Amino acid sequence: MIIRIVKMGFVPEEIDNFLEIFEENKNKIRNFDGCHHVELIRDVEQSNQFFTYSHWESKEHLNNYRNSTLFKGVWANTKNKFNQKPEAWSTKKV
Repeated sequence: MIIRIVKMGFVPEEIDNFLEIFEENKNKIRNFDGCHHVELIRDVEQSNQFFTYSHWESKEHLNNYRNSTLFKGVWANTKNKFNQKPEAWSTKKV
C-alpha cells in the first residue's frame, strides 16, 4: 500500500475554484483502479495550504493514475492556482 501526500499552496482568490475542482473529481479519483482512499485536508494555521492524502494499491497503480487523462485534466486545471511549488511524498506505514 502506497500513501501519497501532496502539499499545495493556493492563491487565496483561487481556493474556491480549487475546492470545486476537487469536489467534481474526488469520486472519479476514488474509483480509479488501485485507489482505496482519497481525501482533502486543510491546514488550520495557513488556510491556503491543502494536502491530498490518498491510498494506492501499488506504485504501479499510482503511476497509472499520474499518467491518466483524469490526472492530467485535474492537474492542468489546478496548477495555475498555486502560489508555491507543490510538494509530494510517496510513503508507506511502518
